[in-house]
Amino acid sequence: MSQLFPGAVVEPVELAEAKGTVCIRTAGVSDVENLSVYFTGLSTTSRNKRFMGARTDVALVAAECVAGTGRPGHFTLLAEVRQGGQHTIIGEANYAYDATARHGEFAISVADAFQRLGLGLQMMTAMETRATDLGHEMIAAETARTNAEMRGLAKKAGFRDTGLGDWLSVHLAKRLSR
Repeated sequence: MSQLFPGAVVEPVELAEAKGTVCIRTAGVSDVENLSVYFTGLSTTSRNKRFMGARTDVALVAAECVAGTGRPGHFTLLAEVRQGGQHTIIGEANYAYDATARHGEFAISVADAFQRLGLGLQMMTAMETRATDLGHEMIAAETARTNAEMRGLAKKAGFRDTGLGDWLSVHLAKRLSR
């Protein structure tokens, strides 16, 4: 994609609020520690929204996110801001294809300081493109009914409430097009 940013899955963009260039790329095994630091740095509210509840084992979660990337239909995208030779994770999207259900499922988070800047939508678009390239036709997610931010982002990205959630959660889905 870009010689300056090997591994980028979309063209890197300048984000004024980030004071640097934002690159969205596929995570690798070497990213576990930095992803764990990223999860730890999320506010309690953002971490609870990402994991649909309290989690303290973020190092294990980070390892699981990256471990799945070796299996077909599984990947984790990272959004990084690059400034002065430093790389800081500011967002992540984890995707896993469920062959039985015949759809991919995802979870996404954006660092508190970078929310509401369009980064979540960029990451979802990159994730959808990758899923489409893998031949997947449907993508879904579950979020808490109280997570208005995720519900708004999903609606903006073209997801619809399937009605399959319960009193605590909403199930969102989108048909992917080639």
